[in-house]
Amino acid sequence: MNFSGLGFIGVIAFIVALLFSVMVHEAGHYLTAKHFHMKVTEFFLGFGKRIWSFQRGETEFGIKAIPAGGYCRISGMSVNEEMAEDEKHRAFYIASIPKRLIVLGAGSFLHFVLGFLILIVLLAGVGLTSVTNQIGEVVPCLITSTVPDAECQPTDKPSAAKLAGLQAGDKIIAIDGKEYANWFDSVTKIRASADKEITLRILRNGQNLEISITPGARIFDGKEIGVLGIINTVANQKQGLITAISNSTKLTKDLLVNSVSSLFALPTKIPALVRQTFGQEERDPQGLVGVVGVARVSAQTASSESLANLEKIATFLLIIASLNIFVGVFNLLPLLPLDGGHMAVAIVDGVRRMKAKRQNQSAPAPVDVERLLPITLAVFAVLAVLSLLLLTADIFNPININQ
Repeated sequence: MNFSGLGFIGVIAFIVALLFSVMVHEAGHYLTAKHFHMKVTEFFLGFGKRIWSFQRGETEFGIKAIPAGGYCRISGMSVNEEMAEDEKHRAFYIASIPKRLIVLGAGSFLHFVLGFLILIVLLAGVGLTSVTNQIGEVVPCLITSTVPDAECQPTDKPSAAKLAGLQAGDKIIAIDGKEYANWFDSVTKIRASADKEITLRILRNGQNLEISITPGARIFDGKEIGVLGIINTVANQKQGLITAISNSTKLTKDLLVNSVSSLFALPTKIPALVRQTFGQEERDPQGLVGVVGVARVSAQTASSESLANLEKIATFLLIIASLNIFVGVFNLLPLLPLDGGHMAVAIVDGVRRMKAKRQNQSAPAPVDVERLLPITLAVFAVLAVLSLLLLTADIFNPININQ
């Protein structure tokens, strides 16, 4: 990994962002627990030896030596935990099921919120490099060859753009009177208009012009599509706040769906990871990657000479947003010691309470999570082995995005 110059800055930025995400996650548990008058004794970033801390009220806040996560200690997570008699009513397991679920789910919820807010900052504040509606070049002919980077041949017909008199620098404002939010939507309209006349409203030297044009027909992926014969400029584009919020909502939904799909596909990717770790196979950029691997990608992004500074920042923000949403989904898996595992236990408690109430019986004692310790240890062992495997792969056969 490149730990010099911008690469080092990329690693540090990733570590800071990761620790901030951990703090936000634990803040979700802390704030909701305090709201429901539960007792919170510790709020720490990291594990191991205490480096620095301070006391505020009944809670100790601080930092520990190993920056591998964090925790918020809520009293009464186990029915066997000893608490002062006058504080037992504040134990976590005494709370109602909805309150317990809110406290347990708050960490993942804030991961989703943080990812969503990062996407808004990305779209509205930083912007994305994308194709604009401005013509950069008019292609003189309708290229029918499917060979990449093919040039005009004497037998090729003039392009629709050349015949209609479009010029470099023209901005396509509307098609058939309709303005499109982005060029991708405009392309969809153009592709659906092969050999059909459409009207472009363009901006040229400060003047609006109406130009009728009939896109030429070309076969692409076995389908006939309409083409104008233009190459548009590429630039960094920021979105208005309302548009950014709307698109961030869609992106967050897409990232949520992709995260769930990735978790379902995780077991099928482990054999390939083993081969890539201990064999000679090249790492799959779409395969599993650990924290060290993501840090390495951040370093490569920061030190890349092919990306502009805004593109580097945009890529970094997208990585952090995606990571937050994935971690939020991962923590909801119904497996101890994850938050989702504790939520599953709370739901079981709720079902048992409802059943007892219907039968006019006294409420049963809460599930003793300590009796589920073998399951917790088994899940922890699997996660530890997977983490070590990812660490080994990220060190000895890393993903390289600069190839």
